[in-house]
Amino acid sequence: MFEVAERIQNLPPYLFAEIDRLKAEVAKKGLDIIDLGVGDPDIPTPKEIIEVAKTAVEDSSNHQYPSYVGMFEFRESCANWYKTRFNVDIEPNDEVVSLIGSKEGIAHLPLAFVNPGDFVLVPAPGYPVYPVATMFAGGNSYIMPLEEKNSFLPDIDKIPEDILKKTKIMFINYPNNPTAATADEGFYKKIIELAKKYNFIIASDNAYSEIYYGDYKPMSFLEVDGAKDVGVEFHSLSKTFDMTGWRIGFALGNKDVVAGLGKVKTNIDSGIFQAIQVAGKYALDNSETLNKPIRKIFQERRDQMATALEKAGFEFKTPKATFYFWVKVPKGFTSAEFTKKMLEEKGIVVTPGNGFGAPGEGYFRISITNPRIKEAVERIKSAL
Repeated sequence: MFEVAERIQNLPPYLFAEIDRLKAEVAKKGLDIIDLGVGDPDIPTPKEIIEVAKTAVEDSSNHQYPSYVGMFEFRESCANWYKTRFNVDIEPNDEVVSLIGSKEGIAHLPLAFVNPGDFVLVPAPGYPVYPVATMFAGGNSYIMPLEEKNSFLPDIDKIPEDILKKTKIMFINYPNNPTAATADEGFYKKIIELAKKYNFIIASDNAYSEIYYGDYKPMSFLEVDGAKDVGVEFHSLSKTFDMTGWRIGFALGNKDVVAGLGKVKTNIDSGIFQAIQVAGKYALDNSETLNKPIRKIFQERRDQMATALEKAGFEFKTPKATFYFWVKVPKGFTSAEFTKKMLEEKGIVVTPGNGFGAPGEGYFRISITNPRIKEAVERIKSAL
């Protein structure tokens, strides 16, 4: 038997892998499961994207090694989309790098800039990849609690100066997973000023910018003056175009940060299959046409879920963006106790808030990537 490295031994169980294990146990008992756990859209990728991909797969010129940083045509479409969507000027030659999904880029960024002993500012509750990637790079995570009293924005005034002096990266994520909170220009201005003062990178995870509702339209961190001086933004085609399994995304912004991330990728992977990049380019070039029907479906589900949860007596705020609901656990339960009860007794998969970090205790997350919303809430209500 071979002993794994300490970095693997120190890993917490990956949240969704553990949920999958529990689901399998419950399924063996014959209970019908409604999965509101993982944020994996059930809606198929638009047919137009699939047809473009089919043609590209048959093109033998796409069968060789792709560019490490991505096809220029794909990176150009990323830049054009940011100009159209956010009015941000991006140079496709050196301010964009393609990613095998944004998760990959987020995981590799600390390897490019964090030395052992450095600090990374990590939001919690938050995406588990932020602290894990930091640990793999030998860095230390400084947790920024996201609390309701602060609209689930980090209170950066509480970060000690001695930590800020040793900080290399700050991760932010708005619209937010798991809280569905959003950020405004004032918040971004404040953290840009802080990053300039202490010379650290801001890494904005903007994967949910295109899942929004009503009159609200999320902004990009890069829209704010000075943002490109200190940071980059990650985006994924996963949620925007229901392409989670295709594994394609990109990072753009500060060219030195993009170059550092690209250097890591050059030594670790060989880029994205070009046929998928061709499909990704088509998706970005036709974004509004392809994304609007997806938003419409999630808008209907969001409204349906909000009504059902309200009737059931749960405490929550209706999200303006993302396909998540961040709901308070009923009195008398911890997050883990409540979610385990829902799964074992009612076959409902929801995600415990503390699985996203200790500050998430007292909440659970619902994903509306499953159409069986009314039935799910009725089962939850009946269990109480």
